[in-house]
Amino acid sequence: MAKLIYSAIASLDGYVEDTQGGFASLAPDDEVHAFINELERPIGTYIYGRRMYETMVYWESVPTRDQHGPARDYADIWRGADKIVYSRTLTEPMSERTRIERDFDPAAINQLKDSLSSDISVGGALLGGRAIAAGLVDEYHLFLVPIVIGGGKPALPADVRVRLELLAERRFKRGIVHLHYGIVRHASW
Repeated sequence: MAKLIYSAIASLDGYVEDTQGGFASLAPDDEVHAFINELERPIGTYIYGRRMYETMVYWESVPTRDQHGPARDYADIWRGADKIVYSRTLTEPMSERTRIERDFDPAAINQLKDSLSSDISVGGALLGGRAIAAGLVDEYHLFLVPIVIGGGKPALPADVRVRLELLAERRFKRGIVHLHYGIVRHASW
């Protein structure tokens, strides 16, 4: 059975994008990117909303000869995985190994988890938030960047309560912290 994993790189105040939709100040350096690659390597399927997919499809066509180290490795990892994109506007995929679904269906995600042996990653704060609210996410990988941006798109949904347990943590040279959490099932508040 596969786990559904939500990962996000966020500012210390919890935003994945600033108020203008930018995320350049949150971009990982090579040390963090190499670590992320090791987390992503076992992922067999990526689940995205349209906007996150349009950002990530960059990795489909970027010439690997123009990339170095972790970026080159990530392009290979991304291309090697299946992708499911939830969109009502996209008609054709822009990458190999990709299918478009019109509606996010939690029951279908549970069936997918039951049928796969490789883990699944849900990408993007909005779709990730829907998966969290539906109780589908099994693990969280949060990368907190030492910057406060004061507003934007939150990494985690509002009005959702989930009890978590810290499974691992790591500090990086630039001050970024990785927090790996698992779900505490049947927790009492």
